[in-house]
Amino acid sequence: MIKRNLLVMGLAVLLSACGFQLRGTGTAELAIKELDLSARNAYGETVTLMRQVLESSGVKVYAGAPYKLVFTDEQESLRTLSYVGGGQSAEYELTNVLNYQIVGHNSLSLLDDKLQVQKVYMHAGNNLAGSDQEAAEVRKEMRRDLVQRMMLRLQQLTPAQLDQMQQNADARAKAEADALEAARKAEANTPRQSPIQVPTE
Repeated sequence: MIKRNLLVMGLAVLLSACGFQLRGTGTAELAIKELDLSARNAYGETVTLMRQVLESSGVKVYAGAPYKLVFTDEQESLRTLSYVGGGQSAEYELTNVLNYQIVGHNSLSLLDDKLQVQKVYMHAGNNLAGSDQEAAEVRKEMRRDLVQRMMLRLQQLTPAQLDQMQQNADARAKAEADALEAARKAEANTPRQSPIQVPTE
């Protein structure tokens, strides 16, 4: 028994030394140290959880930060996969899609992407309360997965990459503004055709 406990402790120490962490534990190191965060549903559970995870990872979350993470849309869909036991139980597939943007200086979009998670669960017709509770747990787990994937995306972004994205966005915005100005000048310099005079008898 003592040998087994020592073995388990030794493995735990070895794994932690390698940087291994159980899912949902510990914090992720981000190169981004300041971030604004907003969502269409400002008090939704996903954005609230995202804020907590960011702050526990050492990111200062506040309005006016150099970069802003925006959850533009979150959609959930439910699909029936199969029926079991004469319609008493059903197997469902739940899909959650989170659309997001990273916004930089001058409110320019630097990155526009989406995350998607799927889970399958059973809904027992003879145990509605238990099935509803399981569905709620599945939804909670999916939100955790979305936030975890979002953190992985953010971990891959370096200040240099964000600077390059900002330069590209600035260049696009300038090109669009120049094209708009050129079109306006061309229209202003185009001679106006005088209305056709209808001869009177």
